[in-house]
Amino acid sequence: MDIAALPPALKPVAAPPAPRGAETRDPRVWETARDFEAQFVSVLLQPMFAGTGEDSAFGGGPGEGMFRSLLVEQYGREMTKGGGIGLADSVYREILKMQEQPR
Repeated sequence: MDIAALPPALKPVAAPPAPRGAETRDPRVWETARDFEAQFVSVLLQPMFAGTGEDSAFGGGPGEGMFRSLLVEQYGREMTKGGGIGLADSVYREILKMQEQPR
């Protein structure tokens, strides 16, 4: 299949470019900032799934209710991996500011 023949909506999207200074980031602080963003995005997505009913063809029952929050959390993580909403950069900078302040 020729990718050039696909309509724009179906073409694969390249990962967003790494922000400036990404190569010099502290990996532990950056991971913490991205985890925070992923959790925040999943909290934003929770109400979107609150009104959806159970899928009677392939789901339903108590298991679907129990695992829905895990699914929404994973959606948040995947959205953050794809570039997120930009919150991780701000959180990263704030964490670094807090570390630089004398106690």
